[in-house]
Amino acid sequence: MTIQNESKEVFLGVKFSQKITVKPEDIDELNHVNNVVYLQWVQTVAAAHWRSKGEEITSNYFWVALRHEIDYLSPAYLGNEITAYTWVSRMEGVKSIRQVEFYLAEKCIAKAVTHWCLLEATTLKPKRIGQDIKTLFDT
Repeated sequence: MTIQNESKEVFLGVKFSQKITVKPEDIDELNHVNNVVYLQWVQTVAAAHWRSKGEEITSNYFWVALRHEIDYLSPAYLGNEITAYTWVSRMEGVKSIRQVEFYLAEKCIAKAVTHWCLLEATTLKPKRIGQDIKTLFDT
């Protein structure tokens, strides 16, 4: 199932969300969340989304990052409660494109587009994304 949200971005299935509280170790010398931390959060929320699909299938595959693009829109500070939303916007061959947005209340403070490659766990070789995996992201 393909759905369009208000910004006309296409995504498969339902958005996954995860709460994040900004910790002291996330803060840099400018007293806001360091840019590298957002990348860590992208990976954390992507992994949580994948694991939420069930160990039955997720234990057979790994995703490896190919590329990350992050737009920083507004700073976050110590103690802020952030909600990360993620969804897969495209799957083709062995690759997928994942969107991640970080919100502080109703305000989007960062957006990321990440490119991933599916690997088979036993061989660690790229694996074509089958309908079984595509179907996981419809729910």
